[in-house]
Amino acid sequence: MSASPLPLSLPLIHGLTHAQLTEICRELDQPAYRARQIWKWLYHRFAADWSEMKNLPLGLRQALAHRLSLASAAVTRSQSEAGVGTTTKWLIALADGDWVEEVLIPARGRTTLCVSSQVGCKFNCAFCASGKAGFRRNLETGEIVGLVVVAARNLGAIPSNLVFMGMGEPLDNYDAVLAAVRIINDAEGLSLGARRITISTCGIIPGIQRLAQEGLQVELSISLHASDDALRSRLLPVNRKYPLGDLLEACRIYAEQTGRLITFEYTLIQGVNDSPEQARELARILRPIHARVNLIPLSTVAEFEGRAPPAPVVREFLNILERARINATLRISKGGGVDAACGQLRRRHESDLKL
Repeated sequence: MSASPLPLSLPLIHGLTHAQLTEICRELDQPAYRARQIWKWLYHRFAADWSEMKNLPLGLRQALAHRLSLASAAVTRSQSEAGVGTTTKWLIALADGDWVEEVLIPARGRTTLCVSSQVGCKFNCAFCASGKAGFRRNLETGEIVGLVVVAARNLGAIPSNLVFMGMGEPLDNYDAVLAAVRIINDAEGLSLGARRITISTCGIIPGIQRLAQEGLQVELSISLHASDDALRSRLLPVNRKYPLGDLLEACRIYAEQTGRLITFEYTLIQGVNDSPEQARELARILRPIHARVNLIPLSTVAEFEGRAPPAPVVREFLNILERARINATLRISKGGGVDAACGQLRRRHESDLKL
């Protein structure tokens, strides 16, 4: 599947709220119900071209086409694992000719879409391919919403769950991400419930503090991966700016203010962070927080030499947490066969273009 880079000029219609779209219709001397019709074309039928909107007058379609762009994103490359109902990864062409990634992950009774928030990443976490290519720019609100629409168009339905765990750090692009969440959550549009939306962060404390004040019932996920500052700073350099103690205190306050449980992601790496002592320390530091732990054995990443621990080591780590009464689950990473680690497919595509 391929697509040419999209034209970059007009504002993206997917970056507008319903109220903003209504105001544009008013400026074009159109009744308010026209905005509702357009909204349904965008988020119920996932229209890719103005010509599809047959119940709009031709003059209005032409006026909108001169004012707003529908071309927020397009699939330029796709990889799927073998078999039915398996993980699919899309490389998405943006209007400026750059690319981001999104991953569709089917599971029992649900389909989770993992989307990006930036082109590249500033934070250079040890086992993430996104940061290895450097940071280029933030995604606009319309581009983020467009990623969901592109997935829904290809899937034929709105994904049941959305996670901001793709390329980039969502809380480093806070305003655009939160605006996108509100559009995606709109009851008359995609209507994806806030509790089915997860925002993941490597630990940007000011963003966590802002999110606590939003009044949104979104899920918050923290990429933790270590139970002490020295190791966490080595795996996630952001820890040097926002150290573990400060991060955990911000999380404790967030959980108290919102009443929401926080998920801590902990990727298990053989000989690095998988010892019984580290499991006991993890249980100790998380005990004061309304939290759960997702344990994830490391998936192979070309940019990182680590490997997953043997199954008995993983099981013992989980058992220690459970004996300490920490809510913990073991999640087997999906998508290894489609370069599903953040940034891998984009880097492969860029390498191919240079051949």
